[in-house]
Amino acid sequence: MGKTRLRPYRDSDLEAALSLWRRAWDATMPEIDFSERLHWWRKRWIDELVPENTILIAESDERAIGFVVLHPKSGYLDQLVVDPTLWGRDVASLLIAEAKLRASNGISLDVNQSNARAIRFYEREGFSRDGEGKNPLSGKPTWRYTWKA
Repeated sequence: MGKTRLRPYRDSDLEAALSLWRRAWDATMPEIDFSERLHWWRKRWIDELVPENTILIAESDERAIGFVVLHPKSGYLDQLVVDPTLWGRDVASLLIAEAKLRASNGISLDVNQSNARAIRFYEREGFSRDGEGKNPLSGKPTWRYTWKA
């Protein structure tokens, strides 16, 4: 793998981003068929996430390998996705470091309580658990994490 660089999302990234999202969530929660949710996710991506958020693409060798979706005003981190074949490398840390630079009032996010890998990552990156809730789509319990600038 070549050097990882971050750049703003472009409309031409749509299919690569959708594929990354599905593969990462398939690996995280194999009990859910994310292929069945792809139509919903595409609509949400186009109608909500792209117009309302800052989306950064991580790429290597001109191939998208991850992305972060951050609301610029609220600091809500909606998605942090990395190609599962690259988990454990620095891609997620690069994306979260850039999100921190752009979130002058801090970052908040929700993570499924069963996602131990993500929980370890966010805690290692300086996030604190400060609440709980429920994923509106899956009904799974979530933790709220925050990072203060």
